[in-house]
Amino acid sequence: MNPRALALLAATSASAIYGANHTIAKGLMPSVIGPFGFIMLRVFGAAALFWLTSLFLPKEKVDKKDWLRILGCALFGMALNMNGFFKGLELSTPINSSVVITLTPVLLLILSAFFLKEKVTWLKGIGIGIGLGGALLLILFGEKTQPNAPNIPLGNLFFILNATSYAIYLIMVKPLVAKYSSITLMKFFFLFAVFMNIPIGGPEFLAVNWTELDFNVWWKLIFVVIGTTYLTYLFNIYALKQLSPSTIGAFIYLQPVLATLIAVWAGADSLNPLRIGAAVLIFFGVFLSTRKKKIA
Repeated sequence: MNPRALALLAATSASAIYGANHTIAKGLMPSVIGPFGFIMLRVFGAAALFWLTSLFLPKEKVDKKDWLRILGCALFGMALNMNGFFKGLELSTPINSSVVITLTPVLLLILSAFFLKEKVTWLKGIGIGIGLGGALLLILFGEKTQPNAPNIPLGNLFFILNATSYAIYLIMVKPLVAKYSSITLMKFFFLFAVFMNIPIGGPEFLAVNWTELDFNVWWKLIFVVIGTTYLTYLFNIYALKQLSPSTIGAFIYLQPVLATLIAVWAGADSLNPLRIGAAVLIFFGVFLSTRKKKIA
């Protein structure tokens, strides 16, 4: 298999893991573990895996001036981002989570215009409005509760917090990516995230009776830690070696499709006209806001 085909397979695999994560992680909360305790397990496991991986790679020295930015990346990328998503997943539904997080490119554009002074054209402005309108449609007029989803509107707001935090993280991490290797960054991001998450997720993590968990629970926990947190990152890094960032970014549209199929197949969620309409608005808004002008 040629390198480009392998890269496409890696990007597709990452999207498939993310898509399955919406249903698998949802099924564990809060009966097995609380959302914040889940993130505590996730960042601790990822930190251990990335530090273990770094032992087989050349060491890099981090400049003193970059430590504050690294702390900021850990806060927005591995603390606020992850906790917002899992808390939202506990309160809302897998389909809603997979749809709302596709707002990330729109929010990234807004924040880039604010912090980086990037120009927002009228077409992009319309796209931003349409995308946010789709999200508001889900929050204001969608179902309020359903089995295993006690507060869907609040959960959807946590998804927006998740997407906003991740967009801030992408802006902050850009200068670091050009300077350090990915493994070096990840091992420090997750190490700091462990300490940041202890006050938030420590009590829920300690409340779990780990010795009484059966195999059906353990494989799901391992899937989230190794699959969703570690392997997806490595898959995307490999894919970026062969594919353009815009091509990788397009795979965000595959995630809600796979997440919806898996959630409906597993009986964890269901589709309705309002969710479909909101998804169409968000996708169309993202398309308009991220569309690049052709150069003659």
